[in-house]
Amino acid sequence: MISKKNIMIVIPARGGSKGIKNKNLLPYLGKPLILHSVDQSIDLLESGLINKIVLTTDSDDIAKTVREYDSRVWIPFMRPDEISQDLSTDLEFFEHLIDYLENNYPQDLPDILVHLRPTYPYRSVKEIRKALETYIPIHDKYDCLRSVFKWEGKSPLKMFVLDQPNSNLIPLKYEINGIKEPYNMPRQLLPDIYSCNGYLDIINRLTITQKKSVSGTTIYPWIMDSDKIDDLDTLDDWHRSEEKQSKQLNNF
Repeated sequence: MISKKNIMIVIPARGGSKGIKNKNLLPYLGKPLILHSVDQSIDLLESGLINKIVLTTDSDDIAKTVREYDSRVWIPFMRPDEISQDLSTDLEFFEHLIDYLENNYPQDLPDILVHLRPTYPYRSVKEIRKALETYIPIHDKYDCLRSVFKWEGKSPLKMFVLDQPNSNLIPLKYEINGIKEPYNMPRQLLPDIYSCNGYLDIINRLTITQKKSVSGTTIYPWIMDSDKIDDLDTLDDWHRSEEKQSKQLNNF
């Protein structure tokens, strides 16, 4: 399948990481973490489903590693330090990328952007392809597609935030799906909750440029099993994930 839309994969990779130092270059199953997302992207590029792969990074080492691994990954700039901090947002680097393309390579402006975070080295190319083939025909209707899983813990509809000046509890929702005061209702009457897992985001460019958002308000749910996701926040997480993925690979 070759789409008539201009579709760009964006791989963001900062040099700094508080949880695991140099995370994006640390070997995962024998290969630097960042290169797993590169491999996934190259598969999609070779299939004709996407048009271009962009790496946005502030790290010379990451840029060098990716450039030497596969020159088909485009690194048009080094990301500015001010949008590469611990508290920098996804919107900032997406806006920077689009502004840069508008001013320098307008012919490469994408209609649709695929956000692949490097922290999912086990990500399935088949899953990305299915999500893209679902989203492309409906991208004018939905601002984005976002991968989620069904939340099995305590419902956030029963939770509150604290209004600091008045020490007053403010419910997260006063009403949901016609249910008033869900925080006072039996959990069996409350709707299912879905949580983002970061595995995959697909975004209409106009959501970023016109709505100043990476999600917008119409979000297509790509529902996944929670056991498909491994956190890579600590070295213990890392080793557990490697062991799990290694066993799965050896079972094929």
